[in-house]
Amino acid sequence: MEADILKILAQSTARYFELAAQGGAAIGTPYLRDPEETVTLDYSAVIGITGAYRGSVYYTAPVAMIDPLLGLIGESQAEDRLRADLVGEITNTVAGHAREQLGPGFMISTPFLLKGRPADVQHSGSDPCYIIPVNWRGHSSRLLVTLARCEENAA
Repeated sequence: MEADILKILAQSTARYFELAAQGGAAIGTPYLRDPEETVTLDYSAVIGITGAYRGSVYYTAPVAMIDPLLGLIGESQAEDRLRADLVGEITNTVAGHAREQLGPGFMISTPFLLKGRPADVQHSGSDPCYIIPVNWRGHSSRLLVTLARCEENAA
């Protein structure tokens, strides 16, 4: 995976928290996921990527982080639907900003939402999965990125 893409996604994540959550998010250094590492948290959303790249962008966060974010965007009551919607919005915003930077060949799907901690996140093929740690107000979340440039689009 190209380092520039990880940088764009990390910057997109920081931008989301700057605008929607009054800043303060610390974006950690991306690292290669250990296949034995448990990565899912309480709520997750995954967006499929097609076009010049194939793969996915996956954001996962704990309830303790999502609920204060809901308050900042004006939701007075935290409930499952709103939590899932917020995680989907974060994922969609991050992927959408990346699409702005990478062009129309970076096509994104609508988010697929997950509640709870599925057994594990499985990624197809042999493409590596990178984890970008996101820390905000003492809470940790993660952006998982598995992307490969499509051979027919490689230049």
